[in-house]
Amino acid sequence: MSELSTGERKQLLRTAAVTQRKSLTTSDWLAWSALIQAKVLEFPPYLRSNSIALYSPIQNEVDTSTIRDHALGAGKIVYYPRIRENRIELMQLDSPEALLKEGYLGILEPAGERCFPTTDRIAVIVPGLVFDTRGNRIGRGAAWYDRLLKEIRTNVISVGLAYDFQLVEEVPTDTWDQRVDYVITERRIIDCAAARTQSGLAS
Repeated sequence: MSELSTGERKQLLRTAAVTQRKSLTTSDWLAWSALIQAKVLEFPPYLRSNSIALYSPIQNEVDTSTIRDHALGAGKIVYYPRIRENRIELMQLDSPEALLKEGYLGILEPAGERCFPTTDRIAVIVPGLVFDTRGNRIGRGAAWYDRLLKEIRTNVISVGLAYDFQLVEEVPTDTWDQRVDYVITERRIIDCAAARTQSGLAS
């Protein structure tokens, strides 16, 4: 059998993660999401940020509603992604009562038109299917967040939210893949730059 390509290895990991995540009970989803969000609310880079980008969870992704409510109550500017022409735009959510409407793939997104200015500094909460401790990530395969993080790389702290079972020893990567700075699970907070240094992959 020939060696699997990077794309094939990613797809195997993606399929396994989706299957395991879909098998979560509602009680586990709620409990683990609560633990992860509680860690975010005590996380210094989040506390220092004036702006934060969240995502609307689907298919048992880690919930972000507690972070949203805390951020708005703390006076932070909150953004959510909107998919347009194969790229992500970050759109501002004006208040907890502001309606999110169904967008691409049924994902909820802000109904407003105020877009994130890419010169501002922001903490971006990133979803994903698979992560490793060095910050490599596998998403749904469309590279939306890779393009977004590359566009605003110098002004962003990127934080992946995941369940601990979504962490693997090594994520196969392509040249366009963008790492996250931290990964937060129900069990731990991982400083990915420190992990890369320890493994001899500081760049």
